Amino acid sequence: MCGRYILIQKAEVLEKRFGVIVPDTVHLTPSYNIAPGKLAPVITNEHPLEIQMFRFGLTPSWMTKPSFFINARAEGDHNSDNNPGYSGAKGIITKPAFRKAIRSQRCLIPADAFIEGPEKEKLNKPYVIYLRDKVRPFAFAGIWDCWKNPETEELINSFAIITTVANEVMQKINHHRSPVILHQSDEKHWLSNSLPLSEVTRLLMPYPGVLMNAYPIAPTIKNPGADDPGLIHPAGQRIMIETVITSRSEARITGMGSNKNFGFDEKNPLGI
Repeated sequence: MCGRYILIQKAEVLEKRFGVIVPDTVHLTPSYNIAPGKLAPVITNEHPLEIQMFRFGLTPSWMTKPSFFINARAEGDHNSDNNPGYSGAKGIITKPAFRKAIRSQRCLIPADAFIEGPEKEKLNKPYVIYLRDKVRPFAFAGIWDCWKNPETEELINSFAIITTVANEVMQKINHHRSPVILHQSDEKHWLSNSLPLSEVTRLLMPYPGVLMNAYPIAPTIKNPGADDPGLIHPAGQRIMIETVITSRSEARITGMGSNKNFGFDEKNPLGI
């Protein structure tokens, strides 16, 4: 699953990166701990040229009570043992909660990184997972819906992040799922109302693990009300070596060794 993520970019960065506008009515606040129930920026197929604020945690339009589907499994009820090599049917297209949305209510969910822990320890042993080479912001593949509260008649727009099998990085932290991160070249296709369902499901693949990395942080992130830069300060080494070229004759390798600061810029570990 993917239940926490980070987005701290300014409006102008999102506008340039995704080719959208941030309306004056939308107030973006940097967040180091976007948790279920919080409002977060999305770009939907219905309004592909602007940022909107939707609730993290999907309630399908037909439900009589609110729900919080924070994730939607690409495999649906298939692959119950979470085999990372699974390549069979994408059961999301038949799940009642998701089958309409996956066809006609898709969205991009901008993020800078996400938080996950091992399958057993969960956020008691959290990691920040990010894309290498400062590829941020990026976009999760998401689905959205609009639910009307039958008691108050309030309309609630909400979204879920689609997940799939674990890539190499997620396997290294002993987690069984990966959020679907779209390649930038696929983002417009994802929002296209004319995209065939076969092409939609083709995009539900794990992002290449060689293009990602992760490092441990303190379990303070478990508190959904906590939200400050200190939450993502490194508590240990990166799980894979990264090499940074600093001159023609020098290469600095980070992610291994015992240096006190673990090779990070402590004030800005994600380099944003």
